Amino acid sequence: MSDANPLWGAPRIHGELLKIGIDVSQATVAKYMSRRRRPLSPTWRTFLTNHTSQIAAADFFVVPTVRYRLLFVLSSLSLDRRRLVHMAVTPIRRRMDRPTTP
Repeated sequence: MSDANPLWGAPRIHGELLKIGIDVSQATVAKYMSRRRRPLSPTWRTFLTNHTSQIAAADFFVVPTVRYRLLFVLSSLSLDRRRLVHMAVTPIRRRMDRPTTP
């Protein structure tokens, strides 16, 4: 019954067996149910191996300088060769300048 109805679990099969007059416990039904074999699916390792050339990593961090200023750094790396693709550094502004009006 479990092979014919693969979506049914032990409680459902137990209930169906009780309807037709077969008195067994739910634990017994679960014990003798055939195990479904899952189709082999790709793993994360396979996914990463197949798509490494299209994956990039990005990081944003703050670097304090010797004069107690902060520099914001944005970097991105290509994972296939582990090379630096882009890097941007900018200092923090202490105050906002007012926009000039014409």
